[in-house]
Amino acid sequence: MSCLRRARPVFDLPILQPLRRPHTSPRSFHVFSDSSLIATATRCLPRRTFSAMAHPRSDNDLFEYTSGRWLVNDKLRHAERRRDFNVDALRRLAAESVNRSPDDIESLRKLAEGGFNRVFLITMRDGFRMVARIPYPTTIPKYFAVASEAATLAFLRSVGVPTPEVYGYSPTPDNAAGTEYILMQHIEGVSLADVLPDLDEGNIISILRQLVQLEWSIMTLVFNAGGSLYFAEDLANAPGYPSGPTKPGIPLKDERFCIGSETNLSLWFGRRSELDVDRGPYATIEETLVRGAEKEQAYLRRFGRPLLPFQRIRREAYGYQKQQPSDHIENLDRYLRIAPSLVSRDKRFDYFCMRHPDLQPSNIIVSRSPDSNSYVIASIIDWQYTSILPLSLNADIPKWLQNNDGTGWQAEMPPSLPENLDDMDKTQRERELELYRRRFRHYYYVEHTRKYNIFHWVVLAEAVGTLRRRLFRHSRDPWEGETIELKLALVQATEHWETLAGEGVPCPIAFDSDDARETMKLIALQEEAEDSLKAARDMIGTVGSEDWVPAEYYEEAVARNKKFKEVALSMIEDDEERAQNAANWPFDDRDEEDYM
Repeated sequence: MSCLRRARPVFDLPILQPLRRPHTSPRSFHVFSDSSLIATATRCLPRRTFSAMAHPRSDNDLFEYTSGRWLVNDKLRHAERRRDFNVDALRRLAAESVNRSPDDIESLRKLAEGGFNRVFLITMRDGFRMVARIPYPTTIPKYFAVASEAATLAFLRSVGVPTPEVYGYSPTPDNAAGTEYILMQHIEGVSLADVLPDLDEGNIISILRQLVQLEWSIMTLVFNAGGSLYFAEDLANAPGYPSGPTKPGIPLKDERFCIGSETNLSLWFGRRSELDVDRGPYATIEETLVRGAEKEQAYLRRFGRPLLPFQRIRREAYGYQKQQPSDHIENLDRYLRIAPSLVSRDKRFDYFCMRHPDLQPSNIIVSRSPDSNSYVIASIIDWQYTSILPLSLNADIPKWLQNNDGTGWQAEMPPSLPENLDDMDKTQRERELELYRRRFRHYYYVEHTRKYNIFHWVVLAEAVGTLRRRLFRHSRDPWEGETIELKLALVQATEHWETLAGEGVPCPIAFDSDDARETMKLIALQEEAEDSLKAARDMIGTVGSEDWVPAEYYEEAVARNKKFKEVALSMIEDDEERAQNAANWPFDDRDEEDYM
């Protein structure tokens, strides 16, 4: 048994208070303990949150990550985020983008740092402010990530969606500043993440209504193909990748724009960018469903090797034995056999549409209404990695609005607090209040979606819609030493085949009962392991899957980890088991190269 599970009851360490807006990086995964969400847990799909910055002490602080530390691979995480550039040249480019002189600039300071980009606030002497955003050297795909976001922002703004205005950008470092960048409007207001804990229920209901109405205005824009959006000129001038030239773009009615290769990180992560595979544009829904799986098969056939699961807490369930890439190739083959049947049968709702890739509170900027005390949404920011996909694959409830307590996704009535709330002890009362807040936000998001974004609601309500999207997402996820999430979805597909594919359609894959039962047992073990890891992170005081900590808490977190490891290992009597746990301790540095 994992020493984390053994050690949890004996610790009574106070939990470090994490920042409200944690950071992750291109190598991060999200942990879910609910079996219906044992999905999408890869290092390349992080939350893109930012933290506010103090004034830099020197120009070097502009190039370095200074927002925090990592308990695991701290030096590597910092090296990934160092970006040198010509500060004076960036100031000049910024001024020129708004028809100003560099002498008009009063200050340039680091504003925030996230998982993929560093943001700078540029202030003019007359008070005008603008933002410069520079990607880290590890941000991928090169050229396409910046080019696509610039075009996406411009396109959405042209159709009335409140996004920052782009003043200038460069998708290559071949400029005077020596770095890729986007220069854009500074949005006046505050992040919803900063005010959400203090909002009354009326404001929350209002903001969720506004959010859903904005989603409707975006998701009802119908595109003629799938992929990501670009300026036609940028796609025509795109540099060659090691994988070869990209496919020609598919133009929109507004011929300034076209649809080209999808920028989703799972298609480009690590050595996948070297593959000569089709990443879009997708002319049909069938193409969309299969290209990610074909990419991952190509990667495994070229680079695959036996690996332990990247997440070390998950290795015990496999007896600390390396897993074969051929197992994942086999499950991808199964997926490709059923993929033609995953096309939604309701053609009214299966059109190509756009949706924000990470609609969390930190990406929603709000401001107070001038004639009331209520908040209004001023802008939606951070459109990097936006995909155009069929609605049946793009539909989702934002993570912070999900309710995974087993009561179902669609409640008939608004939630209420327990009548005996005042009689509960502090811990139980706080738990009930948090549960109520989660249910409250979820209820009104779903209810507003039913009222104001009916196409999205219908797709969310589809009996097997969530299963279809899990199959699609797992089929394109980078392999990290295990195939269990995809296999679970495939097993469930065979169990719900008639609902998924339609009456009379034969299922092309099958699992015997013992195999299906063992799959469920393995999932249960991994859920228990993830719960143990979450408890350990709470005790040590780290934030997120990469174990980020505020810089001022770093030494304390290191000390807690050391003590935790000593006590946990001391509880294991068997020498071999103790050695296995020590070698796979989740908070030690590790080599990540084999997983790229």
